[in-house]
Amino acid sequence: MMTQRISSMDWMLKDLAAGVPQTRHVIVLSADGLCVAQYGAETDTADRLAAACAGLQSLAGAVAAELPRSGGRMRLVVIEMDGGFFYLMAAGDGSYLAVLADEGVDAGLMGAQMRNLVTRMGDHLSSPPRHDGQPA
Repeated sequence: MMTQRISSMDWMLKDLAAGVPQTRHVIVLSADGLCVAQYGAETDTADRLAAACAGLQSLAGAVAAELPRSGGRMRLVVIEMDGGFFYLMAAGDGSYLAVLADEGVDAGLMGAQMRNLVTRMGDHLSSPPRHDGQPA
């Protein structure tokens, strides 16, 4: 079951937040916008971010499809806004890692730490397709 696999990732999400100063929230979500793991965010906040990420990854995929060799897959989206940054990274089949960070975060360190986390999590981040609202 997805929840059992994902709950073991809490310490890894905490490591990312602790390893990159200015990190506010770290979440793992499925492609359909369901938050499956979180650190530093209340449940409502994590759910809102996950839902927004589903639209963002879809939009990024549509833009990527315009590049001849992209395969229509997004790897990383970074949004800079007043007060901070938002990062969304493809993390596995049907899974994404999202981070919200305050202004002043080291962007290079964040990207490297997110890539390291995705590598460490490996198969834990694969989200099976849903059928009738239930995991396969």
